[in-house]
Amino acid sequence: MTTSNPDSNSLRALAATEPQLLDAHLAALDPVPLLLVYTHFSGDESLLEKFRPHIKGAWSFEADIPQDLQAELRAKAIATFKDFAQNDRSLPPAPDLDRLQRMCDVAVGQHVPSEYLPMVLEELNFSKTDAKSVQWRKPVPTEVLNRYHVLVIGLGYSGLAMAIKLKEAGIPFTVIEKNDDVGGTWYENSYPGVAVDTPNHFYSYSFRTSSDWDHYFAQGPEIISYIRTVYRESGVAEHVRFEQEVVRAQWDEDGQVWAVTIRRKDGSEYELKVNALVSGTGLLNRPSIPDIAGLQDFKGPLFHSARWNHDVDLTGKRVVQIGTGASGMQLGPQIAPKVGHLTIFQRSPHWARKNPLLFAEVSDGLKWGLEHVPFYTKWWRFQLLYATSDGMLPHLRRDPHWPESETSLNAFNKAIREQLIAEMRAELNGDDELLAKVTPNFPPYGKRMLRDSKWFSTLTRDNVELVTGPVQKITATGVVDNDGVEHPADVIVLATGFKAQAPLFPMDIVGTQGSLRDKWGEDDPRAHLGITVPHFPNLFILYGPGTNGGHGGSAVFNSECQVRYTMLALRELIEREASSLEVHREPFEAYQAEFDAEHEQLVWSHPGVNNWYRNKAGRVVTNNPWPLSRYRNMTAVFDTDEYEIKGGEAAA
Repeated sequence: MTTSNPDSNSLRALAATEPQLLDAHLAALDPVPLLLVYTHFSGDESLLEKFRPHIKGAWSFEADIPQDLQAELRAKAIATFKDFAQNDRSLPPAPDLDRLQRMCDVAVGQHVPSEYLPMVLEELNFSKTDAKSVQWRKPVPTEVLNRYHVLVIGLGYSGLAMAIKLKEAGIPFTVIEKNDDVGGTWYENSYPGVAVDTPNHFYSYSFRTSSDWDHYFAQGPEIISYIRTVYRESGVAEHVRFEQEVVRAQWDEDGQVWAVTIRRKDGSEYELKVNALVSGTGLLNRPSIPDIAGLQDFKGPLFHSARWNHDVDLTGKRVVQIGTGASGMQLGPQIAPKVGHLTIFQRSPHWARKNPLLFAEVSDGLKWGLEHVPFYTKWWRFQLLYATSDGMLPHLRRDPHWPESETSLNAFNKAIREQLIAEMRAELNGDDELLAKVTPNFPPYGKRMLRDSKWFSTLTRDNVELVTGPVQKITATGVVDNDGVEHPADVIVLATGFKAQAPLFPMDIVGTQGSLRDKWGEDDPRAHLGITVPHFPNLFILYGPGTNGGHGGSAVFNSECQVRYTMLALRELIEREASSLEVHREPFEAYQAEFDAEHEQLVWSHPGVNNWYRNKAGRVVTNNPWPLSRYRNMTAVFDTDEYEIKGGEAAA
């Protein structure tokens, strides 16, 4: 895997390339990021205005640039590259905010809010160091560092990022991973069709981009390959203990440490005492097994999509799939052509959007540009960031005067609904009966907006049957629907999601005033910024309560924000030689109140929606209601006034 971080040497190599060949290379690239590269290098903004009328959105397919204008851009870019190389110029610094504003506005076909710009500069990171890295503010004696020990639970995207940053800072740490390999949910989910629904050039670490993704939306094996590569490069392997699991952690007030009970694969247990505990287990860690009568009675293979049984050959079999969420929509179209018959149980329908790039392969020409053209990857990443994140959030807010509030939130939301229905009708070949079954009666985005991975066209196959409503029971030979009709099955697949409302389950985490599970109950997790909890000193949660991106964005971006915040907290502890820090009740409660009030205005709290974002009381507990830029700003600083810090300089 090649990291996409072209430098001055790449620029000199470009300039030495024959003009005709270089022009051909540049012609294979998406012209909008190339426009931004040229403007960045040259300072010439004349082409921005020429391109502006032809760009309607941030996705590459939302721009239709005339060929003569593309040729003009390539010629000017080539001349600029040669000028930089021949005059041995350094790569340009980041654009100033005024120019960045104009560049971003043109690139995405709309005005980018000014509060977004600091985040853009940080995410694109035009310097050679990671802009999100936390630096020591004063020399820390080696003996102080060596006395400190952090335990990270889990080695998925979040846990690996945390481990990398701890190693960079020189803080001793151990990672406990229950599986036998790195990857977390991407290691555990290996069902047919598993793929990311965020563009992987953005769904990757900002500090380790890659130029050789094979797809725009990476399939599972590509994601795992990327994570494993980053893991090998990072040098954290010596800190990792695979096939071990944290069972319990209890705060020792006298010793000011966490006493952590860890279970090995053979069932034996041991205790490890650490100064800080970081959970990287996330929200999508433990499969949710539905409480269906007769589940244990079925005589054939039955398994959850996240625990796919690859020993079971589905060819020619009668398969029942229970669940039509993200996993179900991906695996159904993959297994339908090979099974004898596929019966799909849909408790409630989901919205799903088409994207022309969903199955498209990245061309060799684009890979070349990502690897060789300085800053091309960065500007490409900006477009993907904006295309998949906050552009939709304003349209997920209720208009209190909107007359069609049952099925949409506002005029824009209604237009999306009509567009989605038109797309579904086309994919279903105009089958109105089937269209009625798959059309949600709630506003778009009330549940996670899925990608149409040939889902609707799959439902039109002769060997596929869609059954709506709940499952009544499971028998030894099949699944009984709500009308009492039994659907015979050789294999049952549960595509029923995860225990997202119970993060850290099934670990028992005990703080100064009882267990976390008692405080959260079955389904009401709460944390300050989704990271810290009162009465649980030195505990940090990555991809914790209220940090899922329901409106878009990248879970990796959010995790990097949380990793930085955690590192800022650890810096306070270590530099002060303090023993503990714990969030005060007041800022914690204030954040929860603002969090809940914001959600009351958003689609996920719509009374007609039943989603995994909400608990039984109707409170949204998984999703982040803020724009990416605001959550980034919330977590970019560590406000010590919000915390009680004990010991060391804090005692003064």
